[in-house]
Amino acid sequence: MDLHLTAARASTEEQAAVDALLGDAESSWDGGARQIERAGRVAFGGEAAHSRRHLLLPVLHAIQERIGWISPGALNYVSMRLNVAPAEAHGVASFYGMFSLSPRPPVTAHVCDDIACMTRGAGVLCAELEKKLGPAGSPCADGQASWQRSSCLGLCERAPATLITAAGKTPREQVIAPGTAEDICSAIGNVAKGKFAAEADTLNAQLSVPQAGQAQLRLLRRVGQIDPASLDDYRRAGGYEALRRAFEWGPERVIREVIESKLVGRGGAAFPTGKKWEAVHLQRHLGRAHYVICNADESEPGTCKDRPLMEMDPHQLIEGMVIAGRAIGSHQGFIYIRGEYRYVLDIVDGALAEAYERGYLGKNILGTGFDFDLLVHTGAGAYECGEESALMESLEGKRGYPRIKPPFPAVVGLYGCPTIINNVETLSAVPSIIREGGDAYASRGTPKNGGTRMLCVAGHVNRPGIYEVRLGMNMKKFIYDVAGGIPDGKKLKAVIPGGSSCPLLTADEIDIAMDYDSVAKAGSMLGSGGMVIMDEDTCMVDMARRIMHFYAHESCGWCIPCREGTTWLRKTLERFHAGMGRVEDIDMIADLAKNMLGRTFCPLGDAAAMPTISIMKKWRGEFEDHLRGRCPYKSAGALVGSR
Repeated sequence: MDLHLTAARASTEEQAAVDALLGDAESSWDGGARQIERAGRVAFGGEAAHSRRHLLLPVLHAIQERIGWISPGALNYVSMRLNVAPAEAHGVASFYGMFSLSPRPPVTAHVCDDIACMTRGAGVLCAELEKKLGPAGSPCADGQASWQRSSCLGLCERAPATLITAAGKTPREQVIAPGTAEDICSAIGNVAKGKFAAEADTLNAQLSVPQAGQAQLRLLRRVGQIDPASLDDYRRAGGYEALRRAFEWGPERVIREVIESKLVGRGGAAFPTGKKWEAVHLQRHLGRAHYVICNADESEPGTCKDRPLMEMDPHQLIEGMVIAGRAIGSHQGFIYIRGEYRYVLDIVDGALAEAYERGYLGKNILGTGFDFDLLVHTGAGAYECGEESALMESLEGKRGYPRIKPPFPAVVGLYGCPTIINNVETLSAVPSIIREGGDAYASRGTPKNGGTRMLCVAGHVNRPGIYEVRLGMNMKKFIYDVAGGIPDGKKLKAVIPGGSSCPLLTADEIDIAMDYDSVAKAGSMLGSGGMVIMDEDTCMVDMARRIMHFYAHESCGWCIPCREGTTWLRKTLERFHAGMGRVEDIDMIADLAKNMLGRTFCPLGDAAAMPTISIMKKWRGEFEDHLRGRCPYKSAGALVGSR
């Protein structure tokens, strides 16, 4: 039963934001006047109205970007236009972190204090902002702006990072990374007055991608060498040659080459890509639509490797998706980009428009008779939507709850149809596989792990950045020889090898090959490719606290072990780090984490538990030190009790 507890009405500006996206109402189903002379006692247009549920998130984005928050009246208007129950619309809007259901100034500075930025002084930065601007969430700049702490913004190699958003008829963004308190305060003041940086923030290839342009690379070889907005540049560098070859080969040969390449999913699950494609291809005679989804919602703290692939070489991703579509018999693809990547979204949209104009998307691609359309869908700040089934729920206009599996997406996916979901790095590797052949691509890795791997390296390291390495490269050699080692001659204490969900490794455990099997044997994972380096001055209690704060905030709340476990662990770790820990808390933290493992519908519970268990096991002594009532690491002093 739906309860409609408010009679609030949308303002003219809120209605304009919604109507600009949906167009004028066509019937009483979507807010128009009932046409008595036509309808009589029958209402027409209900099926069409119900079919637009997938537009709920885009419409909510339109209001948020225009007004700066979503009012009860705006939600009521959205419910009427999309024929969605008000309770459901509110449930979706309240699920996603980027939507505000309470009034706030039009300008907001999102200051990341997650694990990568934390190692680069985000705690001190936030303390300075509190002195200059007031507490997080309070108005500043004459009431036109506010600042707030944020989870990872996907700018880890440029930490500490800040994203400023400004609502209005033409919403704007400004990235400050790295930035000081003075930089942020100045930018907030300017943006509140309508003054933006003369040029949009763009990736500095030499700083963010130190290997940019090197000939031995596959995924990054064009970064910094071509104009990402130019399809002609991409073609001159060999672009879309693989697509022509894929059409010549046909689906079976393409899938065979991908299987032989030993490419596995680069988002963390490491499932064989070719086998996933084959499972959908074999259902081509069942008469159901097939879908290709690119998971570009990389929001795990410490991870930002997919961003430069979209920002600096978007046509490589598009080409990979069209090849995937041809291989599985799909005519519709989606790129689900995390909401914080709005500046990347504009780049991808431009590349899609050019690909349509030049015949690489749309009807009769390259005269082959094959049709394939590609749409971009924007997330809204929910880490849970990185899980494949939750992502599909979000695409359908719902809360990002995970689905119970089986059935798996290859059988029952988007809209109940067979679907493949791969991340940006995986799909971007496909053109190289088709150009050079599966066996040649596989030879670049280890016997069981084919090809290269993208890594974002952040934290206490001399050369942070996004790198592409052969699978099997030694981790210690990579950290010291490629990424430049630890600054100021300090000792290495810990490494997160593949994103915040991975068990941490000590300095004595990193002399291993970086492939899936070797890292698993060492007790961790390559995960999402987010490597965070910590030096000898890092407080591991505080690191455990910040990791758990993220997972408690991002838990969707569906599973009791995850919802309650992450909340209690966060509270206990915060109390412990604030100097109010008890001896019995140490074993209780470990037990709580272990009791979450394998007891949740999706991997988020495991993601919260695994790093916590590893920290408690390997750095138990630091927890015992905290029982004296203070953090023994001066560099972390500003972080004590900060949350």
